[in-house]
Parts: sequence; structure tokens; C-alpha cells
Amino acid sequence: MRIARRLLPAVLASVGALAAAPVPESTSAVPFVPDDYGRALSEARARKLPLFVEAWAPWCHTCRSMQAFVFSDKALAARAGQFVWLSVDTEKTINAPFLTKYPVEVWPTLFIVDPSEEKAVVRWVGGATVPQLEKLLDDGRRTMRGKEKGVDAALAEADRLYGERKNAEAAAAYRKALAAAPPHWGPWARATESLLFTLHKSGDQAGCAATARDAFPKLADTPSAANVASSGLDCALKLDRSDASRADLVAALAADGRSVVARPRTDLAADDVSSLYGSLADEREDAGDAEGQRRVLEEWSAFLDARAAAAKTPAERAVFDSHRVGVDIALGEPQRAIPMLKQSEKDFPGDYNPPARLALAYEAMKDYEMALASSDKALSRAYGPRLIGILTVRARIYQEKGDLVSARVAMQEAIREAEALPPGQRSEDQIAALKKQLEAVPR
Repeated sequence: MRIARRLLPAVLASVGALAAAPVPESTSAVPFVPDDYGRALSEARARKLPLFVEAWAPWCHTCRSMQAFVFSDKALAARAGQFVWLSVDTEKTINAPFLTKYPVEVWPTLFIVDPSEEKAVVRWVGGATVPQLEKLLDDGRRTMRGKEKGVDAALAEADRLYGERKNAEAAAAYRKALAAAPPHWGPWARATESLLFTLHKSGDQAGCAATARDAFPKLADTPSAANVASSGLDCALKLDRSDASRADLVAALAADGRSVVARPRTDLAADDVSSLYGSLADEREDAGDAEGQRRVLEEWSAFLDARAAAAKTPAERAVFDSHRVGVDIALGEPQRAIPMLKQSEKDFPGDYNPPARLALAYEAMKDYEMALASSDKALSRAYGPRLIGILTVRARIYQEKGDLVSARVAMQEAIREAEALPPGQRSEDQIAALKKQLEAVPR
């Protein structure tokens, strides 16, 4: 799981939220019930099975990676009968009650729910490889049986607290479990990644960074390597510069991250490696090293281009569109993104994301008419909270174009959309931030 990065806030904050449409349901190796918590819950109770939930959004590139590379893997077919599987598109209004009951902070979030009590016994934030997912499933089934002892019981308690979003309590529980764990304890990597996220969410950035630094040597050759280095580095960069430990933590975790990207590996999710590149670019920006940051961006771009070229399907290739356009814009080469985005628009004609990304690329090229035309297409296809993001980008385009009246209209529309969202999707913080953005638009 990854912690939000600092890189290119105006660019990647937009494009990171604009990914391709979901993999068609028929490609999944497990039988997901789409967007019907009540039906899935009833089925889980009737069959006396745990409920697995994938809470995702069409704009989430990690969700897109999971659907293209993980849930479609035939190795999971043997797991089909062990759970009832539910897929929840968090952008859909019909899923707002689910989000009220199971709030989502990071996309995707995976839950294993005890249907008898409607409580998450395991929560996983972010993506996973197939082996990581299988370990998660095993842990969930074991917890559901309720016969854990010793360190496994301690982990189950940590998972329960984590599922309830009691981050500070969960962090203490994960520390307790890890301290008692034997050397080759199976859930060690998962517990460590969960601990890092709970430390970050509870505001302990120093603890998060130090934990990642200390854990990395043990996890360097595991699928968790990229996430641990990236999460730890992100936490270290959030420390105040007056913190005496900051420089050493940043240096150590950046070195760990560079060791991961320097060695091609098939056991790491490409999406995780891509995010690690983002953290390394942040670190060079933090150091004031513009030339070094550009080198990281160029390496990142080459990595993404190679993975996209190796994709076997349009769905796999589109996984990388979000980061590719962001890096192209950061390098001052937004025109490079146009052909790939037009191809995605052709491959996914009903999807709002390719035209929304095209709007960003054309904006960076200062071709405002094409940017607005692409934005029109995106708005005609979008739904739910994502409309707000597209409208705020549209307002920015109008402002850059010099049409302040239209910029204000777009921001006002974004506020109306935000205020109309139901509980579970509505965010008062977002509404307040949008109103501040509106106030900042010159009259």
C-alpha cells in the first residue's frame, strides 16, 4: 500500500484519478457480484462463507491494475468457492450506504467481512500481487474460524482494529504481533505494510519511516519491497526539516528504493514499481536536485513505456496511461501522451477517462480549445464524485484561457455536484476546499 506522494500536485493529483474502465466482468477468475451488498451479504450468510469485497473506482490506476493482472489470473479460480465476492464501484450512488458502513480512505480497499456481524475482520489498502492476495485470503479464512492462538491471535486483533479504522490502536497491536512473531512467520510482510499505513494515518511519520527502514532488509526480496521503500520514503519526506532523524531516514529509504528499481523483477507489481519511481522523484525534488529529478522521471517514463508495450490487451496497456501522461507533462512533453490517449479513447469508447486525460495533456500544451472539447466528452460520460474532479480541471482551463466567468461557472457547478452527493460519498472538507478555490478565481 502506498502513501500519497508530493510529486507534481497539480498534475498527478488530476491524472492519478483518471484511469481506464474496469475489466469486463467475464475476464475475472472469481464470480464477483457487482454493486449489490445486500445480495452478496445474504448469499454469504446462506452459504456460511466470508464475504470478500473489492472497493474500487474507475479512476483508480491501482484498481485497474488489480482487475487487469490479478483478479483475472486463473490461479484464483480455485478460490472461487471459498468466499462470496463483491465488487463495489465507490463512484455509484447506489453504493453510498455501503461506504457509510465501510468507509474507504484509499483505493482500492479490500475487505474480508464476517457476514454474521457485518464487520471487516481483515482490511487491505492498496494493490496486491496474486501471491499476496492469496495470503490475505488465507488470513481472512483463518480469522473467521476464530481459533487463532499466540501471535496469530494478536494479528487477528490488530486486523480487527484496522478494519474499524482505529489506526493508533491498530498500530500498537501490529507492533505487538510483529514483536512476538517467529523468524519466518507467514503474515510478516502483510502486517508490516498494514503497520506502516496505520502509523501514517495516525500522524506518526517518524515511526512509519523508521519502521520501513528497519523492515526493508527483511523484505527486500519479497513482493512488498517496492511498497515498503515507497511508503517509508513518503513518510520521511513529510517530516519537518528540523527533525534530526529526517536526513538519515530519507537517505536510507531512497537508497532502498533505488535498489528496487535498479533490479528488474517479475515478482513485483509494475504499478508498485511505478509508484516507487514517483517517491524517488519526490526525493530529488525535496533535495533541490532538478537534474536528478529529471533523470528519475526519464527512467520512470522508459519503465512505463516498456510495460505498456509488453501489455497483452488494451486493458493491460491502459493501466499505465495515468502515470504515463503525468510523467510526460512533468517532462514538458505532453504531446507524447496524445497518441496513446487517443488509442485508449478508441479502445474504451464509453469511458470518461481517456478524454479527461486528453484535456490535461492539451491544457499543458496550451491548446485550450482542444482541452475543453475533450473535457466536454469526459463530462458527458462521467458520474458520481468524479464529475467534481473533471469540473475543477475545466475551471482551471478556463482560467488559464482568460475566461474567468466560465471558470467561476465551472467551479460553482463542481460545488453543486459535491453538495448533492449522499452520505458516504459527500465530503464537507472537499466542499470547503472547493469554495476556497472559487473565491480564488479573480472576478
